[in-house]
Amino acid sequence: MDSVSLVGLLLGIGAILVGQVAEGGHVASLLQPAAFLIVVGGTTGAVLLQSPLSIFIDGVKMVKWIFIPPPSGYERTIELIVEWSHLARREGVLILENRIEGFEDPFIYHGVQMLVDGIEPVQMRESLEIEADIWTDRMRQCARIWESAGGYSPTIGILGAVLGLIHVMENLSDPTKLGAGIAVAFVATIYGVGLANLILLPIHKKLLSHVGNLASCREMAIDGLMGIANGDNPRIIENRMRGYVQ
Repeated sequence: MDSVSLVGLLLGIGAILVGQVAEGGHVASLLQPAAFLIVVGGTTGAVLLQSPLSIFIDGVKMVKWIFIPPPSGYERTIELIVEWSHLARREGVLILENRIEGFEDPFIYHGVQMLVDGIEPVQMRESLEIEADIWTDRMRQCARIWESAGGYSPTIGILGAVLGLIHVMENLSDPTKLGAGIAVAFVATIYGVGLANLILLPIHKKLLSHVGNLASCREMAIDGLMGIANGDNPRIIENRMRGYVQ
């Protein structure tokens, strides 16, 4: 559990609510369902319009990483590759075929399978780097939907404000309806700017950080597998891989 993310979220929202009360306002005045619908619905629609559905769905699924970060796998990957390097030096790389049956990481499985198949190290590195780059690019695209949402949200909030003012202008003859229209107008702007800067854009940055760690772990795995392919000493392989640990 990433408690820092939770504290940051609560602190940001709490500061605004406390500030509202400290200025003599009421928290209830910030609760405007119409403004919320305009901002959230409009922002979601804009992101859906620009993104393939699979990217959008995977990007939404990634949001759990904010509070439950994905395991980077650095230590486990180092442990496995060093173990495999010892086996390969003693008994040859073919012995590794029995060690990866049902292995959970398809990227490392693919790399070890190429070792067993006797693929040339240069070709093996090229193949793994292409696979890693494609995966990283897709993950960044998925994370980018939150950045896009953070860009659209303030503009949609302004749109909601304009709609609220239009409603006010239509009811100038009825003072009882003016308050609700003005509230929607200003609260929509608060929702748009607040969502963007307190939630959406920070989510994007945090997801990019996690994607970067996972991509670095894959680069480390490539380096380790290349060490096995080149017959490097296991201690050298381990030391080189530990240089990637942040």
